[in-house]
Amino acid sequence: MRTDLQTWISESVKKLKGISDFPLLECHALLAHTLSKPREWIISHPEAEITPEQMMLLDSQFQRLLNGTPLPYITGTQAFYGLDFIVSPDVLIPRPETELLVEEAIEWLSQHSGCRTALDMGTGSGVIAVTLADQVPDLQVTASDISPAALEVARQNAQKFKVSERITFVESDLFERIGASFDLIAANLPYIPSMKLGALAVSKFEPLLALNGGLDGLDLIRKFIVQAVQFIRPGGLILMEIESGQGDSALVLAQNTIAEGSIRLVMDYAGLPRLVVIQAM
Repeated sequence: MRTDLQTWISESVKKLKGISDFPLLECHALLAHTLSKPREWIISHPEAEITPEQMMLLDSQFQRLLNGTPLPYITGTQAFYGLDFIVSPDVLIPRPETELLVEEAIEWLSQHSGCRTALDMGTGSGVIAVTLADQVPDLQVTASDISPAALEVARQNAQKFKVSERITFVESDLFERIGASFDLIAANLPYIPSMKLGALAVSKFEPLLALNGGLDGLDLIRKFIVQAVQFIRPGGLILMEIESGQGDSALVLAQNTIAEGSIRLVMDYAGLPRLVVIQAM
């Protein structure tokens, strides 16, 4: 028995209520992925029928959604800064908050035309490195991560958006295998306190390696700040994403480590601390 899109959507939205914050949006996205159609087509063709073969796949994927699997891990993609990135359970799902870091980086690079080397520390799926390379055509980027599996996803994204020739990928524990200095260093490192992880849904599906920031969430950030100042060029910029509750702590850490230069916090669109910005002298 065949089902039309509108019927499936109506029934599925009811099942997702209480599980998803955006049940209709996720139903549209799952249908678009399964039927290989744009979301606009799904919306404008409510009478279209789902074939039995499509329904088998859709049922399987929808059950994963009901069980809490994040939609990007089902569809294999996540939008970020206007680009549709490849993601897998080996990488953290890109968050909108990280777009703030990218915006700060692009603005600074646009004002410093002679600064064209960047390091993306803890690149994960490569969204920062790839987006910067896409937006700044003469930028040379090094993307590093401790996870070989994450680096493979980042390489796929670099190939997808045709910026591979300007990104060097390095498997490294922080700066351990980094052998050069940079005009711009960006980092979105694990910053969730260990004690908070168990209560967060993300810890059930996303890689703990990309989430766990130690007892207070600042373990890697402490090490990063100390090491980053040795690799930033004079007049360069360091951008570091933090958890919203770490503003004061991260600011003090930076101030105690950086002898010269200016340090400031950038708030996100909710008015919460999100970035530590260090302008080197």
